[in-house]
Amino acid sequence: MKVLICDHPDCMMPDHTLEIETLKAGLGPDTDIEVYEYDEGRRDEFYARLADADALLTAFVTMDAEAMKHAPRLKVISLNSTGFDQVDLNAATMRGIGVCPVGEYCTWDVSESAIAYMSALNKHFKLYQKEIDERHAWNYAAAPQWPRLEDQVLGIVGFGKIGKCTAEKARGLVKKIIACDPHVPHGDFVARGVDRVEKDELLAQSDIIVNHMCLTDDNERYFDAAAFSQMVRRPIFINLGRGLCVDESALVEALEDGRVRAFGADVLYNETPDLASNELVGRDNVIITPHSAFYSTTAIEDLERLSCENIVHFLEGEKEKVFKLVNQV
Repeated sequence: MKVLICDHPDCMMPDHTLEIETLKAGLGPDTDIEVYEYDEGRRDEFYARLADADALLTAFVTMDAEAMKHAPRLKVISLNSTGFDQVDLNAATMRGIGVCPVGEYCTWDVSESAIAYMSALNKHFKLYQKEIDERHAWNYAAAPQWPRLEDQVLGIVGFGKIGKCTAEKARGLVKKIIACDPHVPHGDFVARGVDRVEKDELLAQSDIIVNHMCLTDDNERYFDAAAFSQMVRRPIFINLGRGLCVDESALVEALEDGRVRAFGADVLYNETPDLASNELVGRDNVIITPHSAFYSTTAIEDLERLSCENIVHFLEGEKEKVFKLVNQV
């Protein structure tokens, strides 16, 4: 039995000891485990390594129908990520390949990052740091004067586990919390003292907007030119969901004409972005982190263990123990 651990070099875990130990403990010490750094320019090499794999562990390698044709033995794709838009679910289901995103491991960490972004952007930390580090200027008035968080309305788009956790952390920090999510029961909003609103209302009423949505067929470029034009309160905009939810060209225009006063992101439209040419990079009112909002000792341990246990349970015929199986196989 073979398990292939594969991802883009900058997305690979720094150490695979826990993954290997978990897989061998569950599948047996003779399990063949190969760790391979993916290169988009050598896709055929990836296909060759995939050809005899029973399981694939990845986060961001695209597994489309063509890739699955080269994987006749593949039974399960375990994702050490919460999203699964990089996998062709229909093709996987037709071939009887289970798809298992990790589901839950970093809710606390990402919501903690949302609060950090809110505070850092509202208090102009990046601009002040640049003033001090590069200009050696000690000037509080270098930044524009903005209201306290307690005087601002927070709008949360996507009220799943992470959105709810952010709302709970933000209670007491902001004046009011509103949220929109058509898939969440009304009682979940009421229980947390959050006003449920529609998208248009949220865009118009929020001083801070945080995106916590998963990517679906319906929300790619959810934040487009039309959405930014509705942000009449010139909000801070924070994207901790998926990069594809934001039209980056429209966002750049909104930043330049002041419709968005600051932007924070842990994801960009391209998962492996060309930062040297990205128009969002280098701005005093923009903070970008490299998809690291999840990153903590506890989260990494949970991520590695759960994603490998998903492989073990699936291959051992214990589908009911898989943390999250998103297709019917």
